[in-house]
Amino acid sequence: MKNVIIIGSLLVFTATTTFAQDEMVYNEPAGFILHKTSKAQREENRLIKREKAAITPNYMTAQQFMVDFPKATNVNWKRTTFEEASFTLNGKEMKAFYDFTNTLIGTTTPASFSDLPASAQKEIEKYYKDYTPQTVILFDDNEYNNSDMILYGNSFEDEDNYFVELTNNNKTIVLQVNMEGLVSYFKDISYSNVK
Repeated sequence: MKNVIIIGSLLVFTATTTFAQDEMVYNEPAGFILHKTSKAQREENRLIKREKAAITPNYMTAQQFMVDFPKATNVNWKRTTFEEASFTLNGKEMKAFYDFTNTLIGTTTPASFSDLPASAQKEIEKYYKDYTPQTVILFDDNEYNNSDMILYGNSFEDEDNYFVELTNNNKTIVLQVNMEGLVSYFKDISYSNVK
């Protein structure tokens, strides 16, 4: 009779423990019980973590940014190929790009068509007369960093350049203009979401 009671008690204990494991997990290192999360909850947690990682810079990059731009305001981060900070400095909207070694690659600032070298303006007006200039940005390279920059999904050599978006009906192209006024075709972004 004792054996039946002991075996019965063990079965009840085993069943209770088995079913309890579906509900809770004992976290031995921390010494407390955590509730198991559903698959949907775990996926949502992963998504939140990815979104947070996409807008949170590496600690060392953030520290270097504060050294490079101590008076920057309205700073927002995102991770693409590089770590990118959008910010305001002395009333100008800017972007700074950092490589995997936390070193500044360069910055972009909005510019206007009239900021381009005169020879480049004439060449664009002559050869692209059916196009209308839209956006012009100036990429200012950090000469102390040899990392190539990527804009509009294309890589280019380290040097200061203007990038001019031109539109003609449904077509949008980007021209690259160096500081001496040399104009070159860079990319067709008509159907691209890469900027």
